[in-house]
Amino acid sequence: MVHFKKITVLLFLLICIPVSSFAADKIIDRANVKAALLVDLEGGKVLYRYNEHASIQPASLSKILTLYLVNEDVRDGKVKYSDLVRISTKAAKTNGSKIFHDQVNGVLLEDLIKFMAIFSSNDATIAVAEHLAGSVEKFVVRMNEKAKEIGMKQSYFANPHGLPDRRQRTTAQDIYILSRQYIERFPDSLKIHSLPYFHYNAVDYKNRNTLVQENIDVDGLKTGYVRAAGYHLVATAKRGDRRLIAIVLGAKNSRVRDEETKNLLEYGFRLIDTDNRDSMIGA
Repeated sequence: MVHFKKITVLLFLLICIPVSSFAADKIIDRANVKAALLVDLEGGKVLYRYNEHASIQPASLSKILTLYLVNEDVRDGKVKYSDLVRISTKAAKTNGSKIFHDQVNGVLLEDLIKFMAIFSSNDATIAVAEHLAGSVEKFVVRMNEKAKEIGMKQSYFANPHGLPDRRQRTTAQDIYILSRQYIERFPDSLKIHSLPYFHYNAVDYKNRNTLVQENIDVDGLKTGYVRAAGYHLVATAKRGDRRLIAIVLGAKNSRVRDEETKNLLEYGFRLIDTDNRDSMIGA
């Protein structure tokens, strides 16, 4: 009888232990990624962290900062979404993901923003940088000034699109700071980031962030890849009144990147559900 009571008490204690107490290190396979971070935006509570201060090339996550600056300039009246932007020869010759192969004299700024956010277009990013600052070099100065202003202490940007450059660096912690500032200051941007594709000139350009198509509450944010760093993903999801940001950097491939990001988000929402149930019981 005493033995039975001991077992009962032990089972009760195990049930009462929060998931985070014993399973956090099992949420993702750390052998598959270089860094990860999961944050509940309500109060900025960190739900999971792994190597969040490890330095790594940002790849196309640099475009989040470029998008931040263009939205800021629109808000401040310096440019308009209806502006016609010139696609310069330099922009058209940009490597990697691209839309335009020749110089074009007039593309809506709003469309270029969609190309950056959805298709991760490098030529569109160069065109936007030139439109906002007059040159890529001047725009990069603005990027680093803004990064410093918002508290990204471990980052440096050498270009607006994230193509390989050994000087570039960031961390999961800094990408979280940037992503949170971007989402909170420009919440309407998620209406673009959550689009499954962008239809332009009879072509559908699919969202590189495939999680937005899987109906798992994800409504942003940005993918990235360079060989030197691996596969990156910043994903944000909202369930009820709670929003999470999950960051996976340096994954082995895009499938692993997506799966580990989903694992983080589901883990986070399970923790929130557990906390909510505990609060109801305590009340």
